[in-house]
This record gives sequence, structure tokens and C-alpha cells, in this order.
Amino acid sequence: MARKTPGWLEELQKAHWQPSPKTDADEPGEFWYQPEDWAQAYRFIALRYKKEKSEPEREQYQLFDSPQYRYRVFVTNLPDALDLLVWFYNERAGAENLIKEANNDAGLAAHPSGRWSMNCVHFQLVMLAYHLNCWLWLFPREEESKVEQLQHTTLAIARLGFLFLAAKIWRHAGRVGISYSDQYAERGLFQRLMNRLRRIAPRGGTFLPVLATALVS
Repeated sequence: MARKTPGWLEELQKAHWQPSPKTDADEPGEFWYQPEDWAQAYRFIALRYKKEKSEPEREQYQLFDSPQYRYRVFVTNLPDALDLLVWFYNERAGAENLIKEANNDAGLAAHPSGRWSMNCVHFQLVMLAYHLNCWLWLFPREEESKVEQLQHTTLAIARLGFLFLAAKIWRHAGRVGISYSDQYAERGLFQRLMNRLRRIAPRGGTFLPVLATALVS
């Protein structure tokens, strides 16, 4: 990890900044720098974002934070174009978050056996459960939703919204039902999900669609 030394900050400020519509930053830039105790200089990719005027001033700025900008900086040994590297590291960061979620919330890191074959089965079951959760959250979406509008819902949030619910099972006049708490904020979403799941029906070797509009980008 490179420390935020005066020399490093000087190179950051001198970086060649220019707008790029292919990144989410106001201005990306890059520079070469050799931190202390590093054997050679490396390429640093920097993204800076203009602060809103309404943001309060800070007496002491955080890492990669200045009075005018917020920064994201990473070091690389890849020679590709700047916008391609920004995309690559964004995707890798997203993948690492998904792996962390699978380890912590889906039990991927809990190897149940000393046998390789048993752990392979465990891995496949965890991944199946994880993807079923992602698939499940497509059912209560709005009909007109686009791919880019959908946000990832973690397993922890899914459990709180659809599984760990305050409810009461009742029986009356030969009927059995469930009453949910008045404070259940996802009642409408949950009801929509259940209605669509009930509409799943086989048709030949496939299933009938439960939403009239296909999910497109």
C-alpha cells in the first residue's frame, strides 16, 4: 500500500486531468510514482470528483480528500487505456464484494469436510442458493424496470425483508392464514412476489411467464 506522503500528493496534484465520458469521474488522470521502499515506479490511476457546494468544509481531510475534490486512486502494472482500467478495477471490486457476501452470509467459507469432493458439493450448493436468491428478487420487480435500474440485494437484506418476519399464523372456519405486523414495510413487495410465484405454471418443457414484459437493458 502506498502512503499519502507529500511527494505522492505532489504527483497527484500534477497529474494530467481531463474529462472522460467513459468513466464515472469528473476528471480521471494518471501519474508515475515510486513510493518509499518500493523497488521501482508504478503507474497510478486517479479519479477525482468535484464536491458539491453544499458539502460542509472539513478541518482535517480524509484520505484522497481535498477542499475541492474527492479522489479514488489505485496502482497498476497493466498498460491498457485509462478508461479500460477503470472499468476493470470497478468490476473486480464488485466481484470481491460478492465473494465477501458469499463467504459471510451464504456460508461459502465454512468448509464442512476434510474431503475435497464433499467441499465441492458444498460449494455448488452455496452458489445455487446464492443465485436462487438473486433470481428470486427479479420476481417482485416493476414491469417496466430495466437492467441498469435494478440494484443488488444482499442475502442479509433478503432475509430481513422476506424471511425473518413478524407474523402470526391463524386458523378460523377451516381456513389457515398468516397476519403480518402493521410495521412490515415490505408487505406490498412481498405480496407481489408471492402472487407471481403462485402463477408459475409448466407449459411443455418450459414455464409460462409471470411478467408480460421481458427484462431488458
